[in-house]
Amino acid sequence: MTFAGHPRIPWTGRRGPLVAEAVVLGALVVLDTVVAARAGPGQGQLATVAIEFAPGLGPVVALLAVLRRRFPGHIAGLAAAVSGLSLLGTAVAAALATAGARLPPQPGSAEALALALMVGACCHRLSPKAATAQAVLGGCAATLAPILRYGAETTSALYAAGAAVAWGGALAGGLVLRDADVRHRVEVLELRTAERLRLARELHDLVAHQISGIVVRVQAAHRVAERAGGDTATFAELETAGATALSAMRRLVGALRTGDEDLFVPPADLATAVDRAVPDDDRIHLDVGPGLADLAVAPEVVTTAHRLLTESLTNVRRHAPEAAEVRVLVRHEPPGELLVEVVNDGAGRPARRGGYGLLGMAERVAAVGGTVQAGPAAGRRWRVVARLPLRPG
Repeated sequence: MTFAGHPRIPWTGRRGPLVAEAVVLGALVVLDTVVAARAGPGQGQLATVAIEFAPGLGPVVALLAVLRRRFPGHIAGLAAAVSGLSLLGTAVAAALATAGARLPPQPGSAEALALALMVGACCHRLSPKAATAQAVLGGCAATLAPILRYGAETTSALYAAGAAVAWGGALAGGLVLRDADVRHRVEVLELRTAERLRLARELHDLVAHQISGIVVRVQAAHRVAERAGGDTATFAELETAGATALSAMRRLVGALRTGDEDLFVPPADLATAVDRAVPDDDRIHLDVGPGLADLAVAPEVVTTAHRLLTESLTNVRRHAPEAAEVRVLVRHEPPGELLVEVVNDGAGRPARRGGYGLLGMAERVAAVGGTVQAGPAAGRRWRVVARLPLRPG
């Protein structure tokens, strides 16, 4: 909330963490550069050449660490690049030491912080297997660098202890944020369950009761019309429609009151959502982009993608039962969009516009800030294409 005459503090908005990280990493890069300039010369001609011509790792890995906020779908790749560059620098220094040369001790605080930030982001956003691999890789890069670059017998090797502490803190922070996300999803699920039960009570106590009263009155009017010899066809139709509506209402109430074990459980990740939504059918050709399981996607977007695929494939079975081919495409489109497309043949005529299925689909997609288009395509086909942001808002 902002007030007139009081400018907003720049680091309190959505870009606050990005600005803070950029400032801290930039300051550390400058500090490392100043300290490195005052360091003594290296031992050996190869070390002198390496110092003169090899670029510093600090600015590069710092930039990659900041870019993870701009490209959340590429956290795994950025983390691997940061750890790989750090290990490459360590390997070069170790090779120089083997050849009898030695680099002068140089601080790597910006590099250590970049590694810690990437480890924390991986533990927070990636799947368990991918997060474990990146955490181990980042830990090795952070702790081995001071020892192998400057020698275990030097005092600079003590930097490994600080790097290990930073790595452990980043690991713990990422796991805490991951646990907070899980708790949030559980709370949302509990709120949805409570809302379902409340709606079930209202439908049973109010709507179902009113429909029952209407059916009873129609039945009574039907009997009176029979005795009077009047037209009873309209009353019979009304009675049948009312009984059908009452049965549907009771089924809906029963579905809303289903126990927790039968409630919809949101998929854990995007790959699971696609696997659960797309049935094992020879007519369906599934095309999934690379790295879908490791893509950092908000839980509400995962659920929306699952619902979108389920509704689209249900419409195919309902409106195009003779379809011979159904193509499902799910892939990541940089920088931060998810493309979901379902195309089927056998669409003799477009589905009725304004249907509740299409309307509900559009509302779900719009709720997460995405767009969806559904309509006929060339070759008597029906096409549904949606673009969803990986991180809404």
